[in-house]
Amino acid sequence: MTRGTVGPLGDIRPAGPPGPLPPGLLAALAHTRPLPAVTSALHTALHARRMLLLKALLVRTDGMRAGLPPAARRRFEDDWALLERAERTDPAAVRAVLDYPTTGAWLAAALAAPDGPAFAAGLTGLGAVAVAAALRARCRFTVARDLPAGTLALPGTGLLRCARGPARLSARAGRLRVTDAAGRTLSLPAPAGAGPRWTADGALAWAAPYPLPGGTAVLDDIDPHRVPAGGIGPTGLPAAERPYSGHAAWAARWRDARALLAVTHPARATETAALVRAVVPLAPPAGPGPSLSATVRTAPGAVLAQLPADRLELAELLVHETHHTKLAVLDELVPLWRPGRTLHRVGWRQDPRPVPGVLQGAYAHLALLDLWWRARTGPARAWRRRAAERFEGCRDQVAEALSVLADSDELTPHGREFVRQMGSHHARLEVRAHPPG
Repeated sequence: MTRGTVGPLGDIRPAGPPGPLPPGLLAALAHTRPLPAVTSALHTALHARRMLLLKALLVRTDGMRAGLPPAARRRFEDDWALLERAERTDPAAVRAVLDYPTTGAWLAAALAAPDGPAFAAGLTGLGAVAVAAALRARCRFTVARDLPAGTLALPGTGLLRCARGPARLSARAGRLRVTDAAGRTLSLPAPAGAGPRWTADGALAWAAPYPLPGGTAVLDDIDPHRVPAGGIGPTGLPAAERPYSGHAAWAARWRDARALLAVTHPARATETAALVRAVVPLAPPAGPGPSLSATVRTAPGAVLAQLPADRLELAELLVHETHHTKLAVLDELVPLWRPGRTLHRVGWRQDPRPVPGVLQGAYAHLALLDLWWRARTGPARAWRRRAAERFEGCRDQVAEALSVLADSDELTPHGREFVRQMGSHHARLEVRAHPPG
C-alpha cells in the first residue's frame, strides 16, 4: 500500500490501535476550542477509525470464505478491486467517500449483521462505496449490479431508483450511464451538483443530495443509511423524505445561520463548516415543542434535525451537534468512560441520563455557553438578549453536570482529565461573566 487508504486485497494497512494523544489535544477539545489543528486531528482520527472498520470487514469476509456464496465472494473482490483502482487514481476522492457519515453507518450495520444471508447482503454496500469513489475519482469502469430492492445509494453522491433486478453501470470522465434489464438507459453528469434525472417513462430515476450554500455540506434526504432503523428519539422520529424535506427553507436558514456564526465567532463558523458534512432533515413534529436534533455515533459529521425556527436556533444547533461529533470521534481515539448503569438528572433533560449521556450533554452545552458568552456583546443585536438569558440559565446546569461527572467512577483516566479541563474552561467563563469588583 502506497497511499495510506486501500491496497491489494488482503494487504490493507490502516492506522493501528490509537497511540498517545497529540500534546494539548485533550485540553483543547475539552475547552471546546475551534482550532485548525484540532479539526485536522479529528479528521485523521475519523479516517483511522473508518480504515479499522474496513479492515474488520475484510478480515471477517476472508474468514468466511466457505460460508459466503461464491457470487457474493466474487462481487466483494470485484468491488474491492474497483476501490483500489479509484485510490490509485485519486486518494482524496476515496477518502471523501470513506469518511462520509453514511459510510460509517453502513460499515457499522454490516459488521453487526449475523453470519449468513444478512452479512452477505450487508457486503453489497461495498459496491456502492466503490462506485461512488470511482465516480469521484473520474475512473472509467463498467460493473453489473443486481438490485433486489430497486435502489442503489452512493454515499454522498446520489440515489438510483430502477426496476428490481440487474443493472449495468458504466462511467467515463465522471459521467455515469445506467442501463436496466429492459434496456432503458439514463445518462448522468458528473456527480457533484447533479440534479434529479429520469427516463421518459420514469422507470429509471436519479437524485443527488442538495448542496447547501457557502461550503461543502449537503442536505442528504435520500441515503437509506442516514437515520437508524428505529428512528430518532423516544418516538422513533423518521427522516423526512424528498420532496417533503424542505430544501429551500433549509438552504435559506443554513446561509443565514452560517453568516450569524461568522460575525459572532469566525473560528467556530470555520470549525462547523469543516466538521459538518451533511444535514439530514427529520420529519416535522406532530405538535408544538422544540425542534429535535441528534448526532449518530456511527455517523459523525451528519446533523440530524427538524428545521429550526430561525437562524439563531440553527446556529446554536450546529454548534451543539458539532460538539457531539467531536466527542464521538475523540471517544473512538481514547475511551472516556466505562460501562455502567448509574443514571443522573441533568438540567436540560427530563429523563435521567447515564454517564455517557451526561458527558455528551455537558460538553455540547459548555460549547453553547462559550458561544452565548461571545454573542451577548456581539454584533448581532437580535442575539444579544437571548444569548445573555441562555448563558445565565444554562451556566449552573453545566456546573451541576460537571460535578456529577467529577464524582463518577465510570470515567477512564482520560475521561477524568477531560472533565477536569471542561471544569477549568467553565470556571473561566464564570470569571469573565462576573469580573472582580
